[in-house]
Amino acid sequence: MRTKTVQSIINQGKTYQYVDNGEPMRGGMKDVYFSPDKSYVVAIYRDPQDFNSRERLKRIATQYFESFFVKEPITGAFYKQLYSWPTDVVEVDKKVGIIVPSYNKNFFFKKGYVTNDLLKGKEKEGKWFASAKFRASQSRTKLDPSELGNWLSYFQICVNIARGVKRLHAAGLAHSDLSYKNVLIDPVTKTAAIIDIDGLVVPNLFPPDVIGTADFIAPEVLATKHLSKDDPNRKLPSRLTDLHALAVLIYMYLLYRHPLRGGNYFGAIDTEKEEDLLMGEKALFVEHPTDNSNRNFKREYGDNLQKFLPWTDLRKTPYTITGPYLKSLFDQAFIKGLHQPMQRPTASEWEQALIKTNDLKLECSNSSCDQKWFIYTNTVDTRCPICGTKYKQSIPVLDFYFQFKPNVWKPENQRLVIYNSSTLHHWHINRNIIRNERLTDVDKVPVGYFSFYNGKWLFVNQNLNSLSDKTENRDIPAGAMVELTNGKQLLLSKEEGGRVAVISLANQ
Repeated sequence: MRTKTVQSIINQGKTYQYVDNGEPMRGGMKDVYFSPDKSYVVAIYRDPQDFNSRERLKRIATQYFESFFVKEPITGAFYKQLYSWPTDVVEVDKKVGIIVPSYNKNFFFKKGYVTNDLLKGKEKEGKWFASAKFRASQSRTKLDPSELGNWLSYFQICVNIARGVKRLHAAGLAHSDLSYKNVLIDPVTKTAAIIDIDGLVVPNLFPPDVIGTADFIAPEVLATKHLSKDDPNRKLPSRLTDLHALAVLIYMYLLYRHPLRGGNYFGAIDTEKEEDLLMGEKALFVEHPTDNSNRNFKREYGDNLQKFLPWTDLRKTPYTITGPYLKSLFDQAFIKGLHQPMQRPTASEWEQALIKTNDLKLECSNSSCDQKWFIYTNTVDTRCPICGTKYKQSIPVLDFYFQFKPNVWKPENQRLVIYNSSTLHHWHINRNIIRNERLTDVDKVPVGYFSFYNGKWLFVNQNLNSLSDKTENRDIPAGAMVELTNGKQLLLSKEEGGRVAVISLANQ
């Protein structure tokens, strides 16, 4: 075991050390070594990098680093936690390498499998959390419950990933190889880390190094991969292919199955050709509303479908259980946009749909439910779709309206579903406050909370200055409370952008 020194090719005189034990961690293109204090890694490319690749790496570590993390200090701290971003470029023995800060400890398994410790200490690649195979009680590869979090964990993880893709695209960049191998996630802390940033694509400047990772390569890329890179009909990774991969990631993290990997049969052809058709030219959403030909998982699970219920039963866990906002975007991504890339939802649209869906959550009445939470979907008989338990309490629903013009209020297509001790926030009361990574600490503080007390639903106003009951024409000052009854209208704020909430009581 030797400690070696490498020289920066960006900062003259700057050196780094790494420990070479003869057995580096091997990535797809790089050998990875830890620094002596394990605060960073030195990732050295096995193959020589041409001038273009070197320039890309230098720009990522300087110009883009400064743009993402230094020039925007408010969001920079958030994105520094989200990306595993190279900070320098080095050279050793005529090979190029990059310096990358080490991942946070929460992105390594503490336990891993229930039955053995084979995963203990390994990176939490997203693939371990995106399939029913790793959470089924009868599976030998079941992850320990302490590693899995609950259903809400994955909604927040998806918000973070969508924000990461949104920021790259806003800078004119594409990740080019977004997949569950290049995203580490931790359901316990509800966090994500987007890695392999060194392959970023800059249109007309730095082309992609790879076409992507199986399961996440966009159909148009697979369908044209046989063409020359110079052929104008050849489709290569870009912002639009990132959007396909993002949609697949979100679907898999929420439903633990692949949206395209179904049972379509193309005749007696070799495995590679079948894969190219299934995920490329003939790709079809497994939950397509009018074409059932891809609607089974025997190719993936064989005769073991029962082991992986309810996620392998599309009748019990259809994609509609994720709520109306995500259902709409899944339709857009896997029906309209599957073979028409320009129709795919943007990362920002995914972010906002996930956040709005979070406002529809209810805690399952069954304390033993694996997922703990579910999304209210306006059903008359409200049950957890995962374990089937009937929801015990009545459900107040606040539908939001905004002032289109004086005295004319229009529905916002946004609602808040109430459970005991749920909270109301600034982004609920005013449509001009957007819930994103730029939220201030002040805007994150709840303005009130909901309580079920003596058989009644109450809202306790903690610090709203202009809350009023429009139904009874009275103000509700800070510190006071108001009962939530069917049809009641509450003016949440008189400021510009302030909303009215109309209350309905469901599941009575």
